[in-house]
Amino acid sequence: MAKNWYIVHTYTGYEAQIERKLRRMLEHKELDATVVTDVKVPIEEIDEVKDGKRRTRKNKFLPSYIMIELDLPEIGWKETCTKIRSVQGVTGFVGTSPSERPRPITADEAKNLLQKSGVIKGERPVHVRQSFAVGDAVRITDGPFATFTGKVDDVNVEKDRLRVTVQIFGRETPVEVSLTQAEKV
Repeated sequence: MAKNWYIVHTYTGYEAQIERKLRRMLEHKELDATVVTDVKVPIEEIDEVKDGKRRTRKNKFLPSYIMIELDLPEIGWKETCTKIRSVQGVTGFVGTSPSERPRPITADEAKNLLQKSGVIKGERPVHVRQSFAVGDAVRITDGPFATFTGKVDDVNVEKDRLRVTVQIFGRETPVEVSLTQAEKV
């Protein structure tokens, strides 16, 4: 037996409720803690800059799915999977029918999902929800060019950067700033 991550499909909006129910079942010994080792709802943090205010919100990046780490035995796996499927709001394991043994996701897929949700230690990626377009007038709010205003020349979403043309000593000068360092005017 080896621990693997499995994806369980749920009703939309029931992810956290099902996670709590499965954890309660583990506490009350309805599920074997040696078989069901962990339950996660994949959530990422997104920084939004709206009206000059920076807000951080949590976003489910796999809506209607939860991740379960299982150490499924060769004999008796059906009993555990049936208990998980019988939780209200669970529709089943992804990629299999109720009579089949669930298939785990690969180790790389699990690592990517856990890293994206910040479960694996290291640098947690924070995604900035940008609302800038080329030609927008912006004010730089932070850094060495704070209080300068200019026009957006380029938006690089992958790197979370803006190239803004500002007036320095009467000349137009392009500067690069983070999406969180600018606000629309």
